[in-house]
Amino acid sequence: TLEKISKRFGAVVVADAIDLTLLRGEALGIIGPNGAGKTTLFGMISGTVAPDGGRVVFEGHDVTRMKPEHRCRMGIARSFQIPQPFGGMTVFENLVVAAAFGGGRSERDVYAGCAGLLDRCGLADKANRRAGALTLLDRKRLELARALATRPRVLLLDEVAGGLVEHETAALVDLINDVRSTGVSIVWIEHVVHALIAVVD
Repeated sequence: TLEKISKRFGAVVVADAIDLTLLRGEALGIIGPNGAGKTTLFGMISGTVAPDGGRVVFEGHDVTRMKPEHRCRMGIARSFQIPQPFGGMTVFENLVVAAAFGGGRSERDVYAGCAGLLDRCGLADKANRRAGALTLLDRKRLELARALATRPRVLLLDEVAGGLVEHETAALVDLINDVRSTGVSIVWIEHVVHALIAVVD
């Protein structure tokens, strides 16, 4: 739940007392022009941007001042509009870092789950490839897989369909619907509206 969340940068108000409630298993879509404050809203939910007013409440806990890594371990995960993999690491190593650090587990305990995620996200044949050498579609798949590796209860997706061709977008929609079917709640910012409405309530 967001309760009157507000944020300004100088004279520019990017969030003005926003109220939002996301139910368990629900998928919400956010649309709007560039610069409207959509990604800033995700920053306030995930903890990378401090709000100027209001509260972020997750499963009854006020997390407004909680660090991003603590929110992640509670179950709030996000992707970024521009994928941000650890480029010098392999695809599998990227998932291990996300699962162990973001999920608060030991490295040894996450290997099997990460291997399963590679297969689920269509990256199994690229497990040992350097993340920095992936195509745009595969970087977006990795971005989603890394978020899923933390075992989220809420998944924030930031324009994951941008730059993809039609069949790639369709594959991504299928993957996100598969994630949603497991009970993960989703908030998706997207300009590709037909992809968005294929997923969200």
